[in-house]
Amino acid sequence: MILVVGLGNPGPRYAETRHNVGFRVVDRLATRVGNVVFRERFRGEFATVELHGETVGLLKPLTYMNESGRSVQPAAQFFKIPPRSILLVHDELDLPFGDVRLKVGGGDAGNRGVRSVCQAIGSDTMRLRIGIGRPPPEFPGSPADFVLQAFAPAERAVIDSVIDRAADAVTLVVTRGIEVAMNATNQRRAR
Repeated sequence: MILVVGLGNPGPRYAETRHNVGFRVVDRLATRVGNVVFRERFRGEFATVELHGETVGLLKPLTYMNESGRSVQPAAQFFKIPPRSILLVHDELDLPFGDVRLKVGGGDAGNRGVRSVCQAIGSDTMRLRIGIGRPPPEFPGSPADFVLQAFAPAERAVIDSVIDRAADAVTLVVTRGIEVAMNATNQRRAR
């Protein structure tokens, strides 16, 4: 089983923020599968689905971003899923808006949700990083404030296609493996 973890913050206040693109990708996968019922489990919303014949766990931690490891660790332990079979889907300030990139392992790039998961289960997870870009110079707050803002109007016009590409990348990881998925996904640039 592969565990796909969308990182984000719970509640309507955060639903459309940059920090919640991970939740939105998991929701898009669930919509594609159809008739998916998430249940409260592992301090999050969890569902098991069949994706092209493969069993996949979908998890959206309800612990808030900075405590995501408190949700991922019990799910991984219960299903005996090693870190290399866990795919974290999250926003990335250091990637231009709209870029979608896969990698295995590495640092947290300042994402506290990723940091929390790494502290809980180790850093050897797969990562699907969705570029949200850095705040513009005129932005009055910190990067932490920026990620909790809704997308700008121009970004909102294309975010659905970015989420679709990210969901396609998850499907490739599940059906063809991380190497094939990285080669296909990392060559495509945002349009």
